[in-house]
Amino acid sequence: MRSFDYTPLYRSTVGFDRLFDMLDNGVRSEWPPYNIEKLGTDDYRITMAIAGFSTEEVELTQHGPELIVTGQKKPEEGNRQILHQGLAIGNFRQAFKLADHVKVARATLENGLLSVDLVREIPEELKPRRIAIGSTGSAASGDETAKNKQISHDTDRQRSAA
Repeated sequence: MRSFDYTPLYRSTVGFDRLFDMLDNGVRSEWPPYNIEKLGTDDYRITMAIAGFSTEEVELTQHGPELIVTGQKKPEEGNRQILHQGLAIGNFRQAFKLADHVKVARATLENGLLSVDLVREIPEELKPRRIAIGSTGSAASGDETAKNKQISHDTDRQRSAA
């Protein structure tokens, strides 16, 4: 449910459309209901109750750090007359902000529940790594000794050439 109409602000501002979209999408609808679970250190699951939708009517899209779940109900064929409609079966769009390096591992639709498994995959170069500390006493003196020998050798060559 929208609590504020941003239309007048669109007419008098330039470049703030993303801000208004974030404010507008920040208020989450109550339908379809969903759970977010933490299954392990880097494993998560979003479960949405979308009874009445088939796999062809649901679309998942990950664009950068945002997961968008969209449901587009196909029009029913046939001549049905509904006397009371208590089931909330309508189109929906739900967006989830994902943390860095979180990707969709798999998605299943079973018994009216859409389960989206997420996993955080941190690249090796961004993972913390232990750096070994070497002794500087013998290694530095050995390097310096080799450098000094090379310098004295080069100096001797220059003297003999002159």
